[in-house]
Amino acid sequence: MAKPDTPMPTLPSLEEIQHWTWVIGRAQQMMLEQGLGAIAPPESSGLPVIPGFNDPATLERAQSFWTDSLTLWQRFVDPAHAPAVEEKPEQARDKRFKDAAWRDNPMFDWIRQSYFLISDHLLQNVDALQGVDAKQKEQLRFAARGFLDAMSPSNFPATNPQVLEKTIETGGENLLKGLQNMLADIGKGQLTHTDPNAFEVGRNLATTPGKVVHRTPLYELIQYTPTTETVLAVPLVIFPPWINRFYILDLTPEKSFIRWAVDQGITVFMVSWKSADASMKDVLWDDYIAAQIDAIDTIRDALKVDAVHAIGYCVAGTTLAATLAILAARGEAEKVKSATFFTAQIDFANAGELLHFVDDDQLASIAKMSPDGFLDGRYMALTFNLLRGRDLIWNYVTNNYLLGQDYAPFDLLHWNGDTTNLPSKWHLSYLTDLYRDNLLAKPGALQAGGTPIDLTRVKTPAYIQAGREDHIAPAESVWNITHHFAGPIKFVLAGSGHIAGVVNPPSLHKYQYWLNPMPVKTLAEFVAGANETKGSWWPDWLGWLQDQDSTTVAARTARQPGKGKLKALEDAPGTYVRTR
Repeated sequence: MAKPDTPMPTLPSLEEIQHWTWVIGRAQQMMLEQGLGAIAPPESSGLPVIPGFNDPATLERAQSFWTDSLTLWQRFVDPAHAPAVEEKPEQARDKRFKDAAWRDNPMFDWIRQSYFLISDHLLQNVDALQGVDAKQKEQLRFAARGFLDAMSPSNFPATNPQVLEKTIETGGENLLKGLQNMLADIGKGQLTHTDPNAFEVGRNLATTPGKVVHRTPLYELIQYTPTTETVLAVPLVIFPPWINRFYILDLTPEKSFIRWAVDQGITVFMVSWKSADASMKDVLWDDYIAAQIDAIDTIRDALKVDAVHAIGYCVAGTTLAATLAILAARGEAEKVKSATFFTAQIDFANAGELLHFVDDDQLASIAKMSPDGFLDGRYMALTFNLLRGRDLIWNYVTNNYLLGQDYAPFDLLHWNGDTTNLPSKWHLSYLTDLYRDNLLAKPGALQAGGTPIDLTRVKTPAYIQAGREDHIAPAESVWNITHHFAGPIKFVLAGSGHIAGVVNPPSLHKYQYWLNPMPVKTLAEFVAGANETKGSWWPDWLGWLQDQDSTTVAARTARQPGKGKLKALEDAPGTYVRTR
């Protein structure tokens, strides 16, 4: 027997949709009003005052949340009579919600505003916590920010209007392509930030001409080919951080600090550290300090000079400070004519958000992740990504997983993903002795090669660069170097952060830097009296370097890579920078 045709349901009219929207909104409003009414002072209910539950400050925060929630709902169901939106400046410029649909569509505007509301109140509750010390509160604040970044409605297909539009437009192809991107990242155990085929070391990165002229089990020494007829008599050796590859200072030719320095008439040597493997399981900080001294002595001997200029970047700058202290203790301070520090810390009392990763439990976890004596570089890459999760994690989840966009070529992010492994024994002692216990700042608390390290003995002229927005080595922490060294110091505060604040060639005309010639005690005093100069600080550093010793020599014989005592082993950028 045939069944009668089932009539097609009729779609609700606009008036019916508006009515049920009003019903739902009114129900929510009644619940919110009930919540407000339930908030009463404890004395009216006879309950004892319980901190964090019904004390006046907690009740005030709860009432504020309910009031803001009620206002938000009123704005959604009855926008004509709701109070005007008052956004904070940082909310108005939040790049996650730059698409017009986040404001033009009432539903997505409500989702966005709800997210801001919950975020604000969650962070306020963390700030209001009582009975926890400042360090614990900062850890909670960091965790809360990370949680809120992860829970942003921009990270989910159903609550992101751009993703919904793209899905409809492509018939879901964006999600399939995004899934392919995600599975590829899972396969390699690392988030992709840039087109992996756009750059290659030796092809369009690290291309400044030179030769590897010295090799040890820990580092290669590269000497670069001069481009001027005369060069400064005192050569320059650069110690990059071994947490990353050295070519952050030799990116594309127009961004290369090395190429620029060579063009200014400086004989430049670069240390290229080996990425750790099982053979380096017993390597300690002493070995990196000894390697710096070995590189200094090798250059002095090869060029027949009394001293070198030295640059230490980040952790290699921390190590350079220890090296200078040891040379001073041994009566050999004259081996280094001047020392430049790029975003380096020696006093870790205010070392920023990386301090959240050095409690006992996390140190124990790192030890467990290094059964073969070295820490996989992808762990450190993830750690640094977490410090800027919104920009370096969730931005790529949205663009490359949900929207299925192609990866854009970006040399700096290619370098950022080119990880190096770390000797685990050294890494654990570094985090424990320096970050956790801050022993480097205490004269004689550490030693290397049997020599106590006392930074107050360092009298070498120093140029100290810090980044105003640096989240890895905060400017306040870098400034503390000025409290420990005993020699002449020039401090420069550069615009931008840990990388862009350093890699800022004059030709790009970007950012700015600040100098203050007056003697001051704090970074705040420095900033208050500083003079701002637009553009790169590199020319200022060059002038300072020439002030230390402006003598020049012909760029012949040993000044040409492989033409002196040190023979060329291979072309730059060498082998170690390519070793995974």
